[in-house]
Amino acid sequence: MASKDRVDAVTKGTGFGHCRKPAAYIPETCKLLKEGDPLPLQCSPTSSQMTAPSKQPASAICLSPGLTTRSHLRPASLCQANGAYSRDQFRPQATRDLEKEKRRLQNIFATGKDPEERKRKGPPARQEEPAHELDRFEELVREVQERKEFLAAMEALGQGRQYHGIILTEISQKIREMEDIDHKRTEELTKALATT
Repeated sequence: MASKDRVDAVTKGTGFGHCRKPAAYIPETCKLLKEGDPLPLQCSPTSSQMTAPSKQPASAICLSPGLTTRSHLRPASLCQANGAYSRDQFRPQATRDLEKEKRRLQNIFATGKDPEERKRKGPPARQEEPAHELDRFEELVREVQERKEFLAAMEALGQGRQYHGIILTEISQKIREMEDIDHKRTEELTKALATT
């Protein structure tokens, strides 16, 4: 029984159901908190003495500074005085070199040709050489060999079944591309022999 009385004595008046009352401040402190001014550097010696809190009407109770909101906006007159509303004047500038354009037009009228046009045209593009296809064929042979080695390594690790279908599909695609290259080479060789 003694332990039950002690538990009841501890739990009464505490816990989540009982909240603390908001702090009550004197009117000068409330004004200070509302305006957000800094604390005074000097205070009277009597303010540090402990006095019994006096009963204040409910209208004098203020909320803590965290619960009050204060606008941090500047007034429009201050913004206008700082020049925040003034616009920069547009100053047009030449987007190209006019002297260079004049010289180009003079050359066109004098010679009938545009010297800039010759500079813009690069060297003629080279046609692909058959050696490039030869390199691609050898590259395909290497890729097929790499895939076979990978599949053998996966089978050695016991995961060959997982990769078997994927690797065989890739190998068949590479072989198909090799057959296309071989077919083109055979046709070119046949044409070359027929013309001689």
